[in-house]
This record gives sequence, structure tokens and C-alpha cells, in this order.
Amino acid sequence: MDGQGKEGGGGAGSECDVVGRAFVEYYYQTFDANRGALATLYGGTSVLSFEGHRVAGAEEIGLKLAQLPFEQCRHSICTIDCQPTPSFPGGILVFVSGNLQLAGEEHQLRFSQMFQLVPNEQGSFFVQNDIFRLNYG
Repeated sequence: MDGQGKEGGGGAGSECDVVGRAFVEYYYQTFDANRGALATLYGGTSVLSFEGHRVAGAEEIGLKLAQLPFEQCRHSICTIDCQPTPSFPGGILVFVSGNLQLAGEEHQLRFSQMFQLVPNEQGSFFVQNDIFRLNYG
């Protein structure tokens, strides 16, 4: 991976990068192997916008991801940028760009995805906001 948003090192930025990158690795490995397991990353107030279609709540988001019109895909991450979010103390904004390869398709598709990670009561994070878009052109 290159261009991974390492500017402004030190302090909270470094922790933010470590958490954000670990989340991205887990999210896309899980997406590619078992999309149904992703619902546990979301909460009751979570919102997903997937290609302009908005769904809310962990259960609805899990259903949306499980019902995507392809069986298998493989993500290849190009960049990860992470920032702390003062509006949610301890939260992290994660912006990802990359490519995805659908089974049986010749060409990869470019995508961008943004996650807002918010701390939960268990000392971990959940995805409050998730926006996904294919990049055409």
C-alpha cells in the first residue's frame, strides 16, 4: 500500500492511524470472506450509504451487504487516510480508496469508502457512518 496518509505523525494522529488501518484490514478481509459477519461492526444508530441507497441500523445494513448482487469479490486497498473527529471524542474518520475485483469480471472497479468510527461502551469502536461509491471514468 502506498500514499497511506502518514502526515502529521506523533501523538493522537499515530494512534488514529493504527486503529484506522487495523479496522480497514479487518473490514475488507471480512467483506471478501464473509460479508454477513460485517453487521456486528455497526450499531443501532449506524447509517450506510451504498451507491446513494441509504439504510440505517446494524440489522438493515447487514441485510443490504448480504444482498449485494455478487457472490465474491476481492478488495485491493490503495490509500488510507485517518483523522480524529472532535465531534465524537475518540472517534476516527477513515477514508479508503482502492480497487475491487468481482468474480468472473475482467476489469477491476475503482471505489472510495468513508467510515466514521465511534468508541463504544466496550472500549472498542463501531461504524457510525459508512459511505461507499464506485469511481467511474
